[in-house]
This record gives sequence, structure tokens and C-alpha cells, in this order.
Amino acid sequence: MSLDRIRLARKLTIGTNQTTKALQQSLVKQLYVAKDAEQRVIGPVLALAKERGVPVEWVDTMKQLGKACGIEVGAATAAIIEE
Repeated sequence: MSLDRIRLARKLTIGTNQTTKALQQSLVKQLYVAKDAEQRVIGPVLALAKERGVPVEWVDTMKQLGKACGIEVGAATAAIIEE
């Protein structure tokens, strides 16, 4: 699991709501999902990513994903929308 790509991304979304909106608009290039996030939260995002053919990268914890995105709190999902 490499978080370098999301750390270096110029444009990304953080959080389930923003990521879902970006997926619906077909803007997402790469989706990141925390393994410890609740299934009810990430389930719809994963289904939409599969439907849109977006690659998914799993991250061990929400805290790791949040840190990689430059925020102090955990994040269930994040996505690169531009490289």
C-alpha cells in the first residue's frame, strides 16, 4: 500500500460525501478506502466505484488515510480526482 500518490496529488476529495459526489460526476481517478471504516459508510462508495470502473486502494486505518490527506482526523474514503 503506497500513500505517496495521494500525498502528491494536486486535487483530491476527502470524506465519503465529497468522494461520492466526485464518483457520480466521473471525476475520480483513484479511490482510497480505510479498512477499519464502517461497512455501511463505505459500501455505497465501493459499489459506485465498481460501477464506474475506478481502481480502489485499501489503507489500513482511517487515521493513516487522514494523515496522508493532510488532515488531523481520520477519513473513511478519499480520492484523487486530478493528477
